[in-house]
Amino acid sequence: MRGILNRDAAHHVATKARGTTAARLGQNLLFCILLWGCGHSLSEKRIEMYLWDRMIGEKCKIRLGCARKKCYLRCGIRPVYHWGKMQYMEFNQLPVEVRARVKEWLAFEYDPRTREEVQWLIDNDLEGLQEAFRCDMTFGTGGLRGLMGAGSNRVNIYTLRRVTLGLASYLRSIYGEAQELRVAIAYDSRNNSQKFAQEVANTLAVNGVRVYLMRGERPTPQLSFTVRVMRCQAGVVITASHNPKEYNGYKVYWADGGQVVAPHDAGIMAAVATVKNEANSKRVPAEGQVITLGPGIDEAYLNTILQGLHHPECVRAQAKMPIVYTPIHGTGGALVPQLLKRMGFANVQVVPKQRDPDGNFPTVQSPNPEDPDAMNLALQLANQTKAVLVMGTDPDADRLGAYVRRAGGEYERLNGNQIAVLLAYYTLKSLKEKGKLPKKGQIVRTVVTTRMLDALAATYKVGVVEVLTGFKYIAHWIQAEHNADRFIFGAEESHGYLAGIAVRDKDAVQGCGLLSEMAAWCYERGQNLVGLLEELYSTYGYWREEQRSLVLEGEAGREEIAQRMKRLREKHPTTLAGEKVVRVVDYLENEVNADGVLIPQSDVLQIFTDAGSLITARPSGTEPKIKYYVGVQCAYQGWEASQAAGGKRCQALLEAVMGV
Repeated sequence: MRGILNRDAAHHVATKARGTTAARLGQNLLFCILLWGCGHSLSEKRIEMYLWDRMIGEKCKIRLGCARKKCYLRCGIRPVYHWGKMQYMEFNQLPVEVRARVKEWLAFEYDPRTREEVQWLIDNDLEGLQEAFRCDMTFGTGGLRGLMGAGSNRVNIYTLRRVTLGLASYLRSIYGEAQELRVAIAYDSRNNSQKFAQEVANTLAVNGVRVYLMRGERPTPQLSFTVRVMRCQAGVVITASHNPKEYNGYKVYWADGGQVVAPHDAGIMAAVATVKNEANSKRVPAEGQVITLGPGIDEAYLNTILQGLHHPECVRAQAKMPIVYTPIHGTGGALVPQLLKRMGFANVQVVPKQRDPDGNFPTVQSPNPEDPDAMNLALQLANQTKAVLVMGTDPDADRLGAYVRRAGGEYERLNGNQIAVLLAYYTLKSLKEKGKLPKKGQIVRTVVTTRMLDALAATYKVGVVEVLTGFKYIAHWIQAEHNADRFIFGAEESHGYLAGIAVRDKDAVQGCGLLSEMAAWCYERGQNLVGLLEELYSTYGYWREEQRSLVLEGEAGREEIAQRMKRLREKHPTTLAGEKVVRVVDYLENEVNADGVLIPQSDVLQIFTDAGSLITARPSGTEPKIKYYVGVQCAYQGWEASQAAGGKRCQALLEAVMGV
């Protein structure tokens, strides 16, 4: 490659780059060329990593190297420059099925802007083109989710129209021609969400479905509630949850208000596969077929949450307790402040810069309350107001993050498992005191959620049901015969919680209400939530859980994920970090019966050790990553000492299992 790259090429790349990154790109590329020209033998990976380190704080990465004797340079996720015939991939080298999909999308039925984007990919980014047309989008643990853009494997009006036509067809096959079909639709604050929701509404409407469309951005759990209240056969919410701004998605809900599971997920996708004319389908609905829901549905949803609270007297007594809340530019801002006000809290501060919906999420790298960085502005406001509790929700308001002010004034972050333990304890204790604990009551958690819930449940003589990752499986269990009357609380470690059965998905709006009331209840006792958590640790032992994800994008990434899972299955470790492996559970080989509900086979592997540790590996259903989870248990030795000891064990186990 020497002699091909020069200062002019570097300047060209720099001038094509946008924003403040341009100069750095040029400088780093020139530096790289100089190294090569001086005879330095640097691998592609080393160059990539060096340039990334030089650009800390920028959303850009460049990679310079060669593949199959063809020179390329990549910036971010797309090549920004190719040297004539030296482009490293040719269109005719793409798989036949990819080329066929591309040619279909270049047809006149697709709008000019879409065809222009596809042509741009052909001319400039064949690797991106292949990924965009690699397949038709499929359902994962959270429905349909992916990058926005042109292509059969991207989120756009055509892929959503195609799925919607399949959904309408499947609903008709299940319910028959005579029955009126009703579908509720909601959307979050992401870019294009409103446009996508309108497209879905119109597509359903012209196919004979009555549509109830939410007014403005509304939380996903409210959609679940609406499906049930309006007696719909299905619901759709346009959201990519906590994913970065480039993503969007499409979640389908069934008549019970839960996300679709087998056999309906497979049935819908089978119906989608028969759709051949989504680009040219009729899109103008009959008048009155799309109904925009008014404020009444907000009132009904909030009233239901209020009725499920336990100690309103504590809120009245602590009405001036300072609370900080952030919707992180999402839908929670429409309802959470209203809920807290109606509960009686008079000192609630909403982070000003994150109050309004904004699909660019300008103040955060990731709009995820699990990410401490996403809560920085909320913590700054909390330090000013001396807030007792700090809460944040993700764009579609189904995930809840929280910080608690300690006696010394510092703020302690609560992880997803700790919030689950606190809410479960508060729910169990309150129901027992009121004599409302159901007979044969159950807590339902996912396979990677803390087993401290099991110890807690045993104290209150209620059972625990374990289901696969994905809150849809908790909803599926609730819907099974007689289970609704037994359900007490559901949780997943990724900051998802539900109490009661009015909603059939994780509900961060309800979670904000419950956690705020619980904080007031603790305050009445002269305590805070961290102090209560310490009490529980002293009683049940210290439980520590950690999770690490390995992002592996593209076809090579998918292969690496598959190989990692294969190695774990074929070469079961006998020890991990000095702990003896005593049991391995492979959900891909075994179907598990969870209290009458069959758990389907899934690509999940769990390893149990003699020290009581649990290690879980599974590919993500919505993102290009493999996830490793570790949970350990030990005697409680005080907050800091237990954190250090538990954290050390978790890290050692994570390193060990990821090295297999």
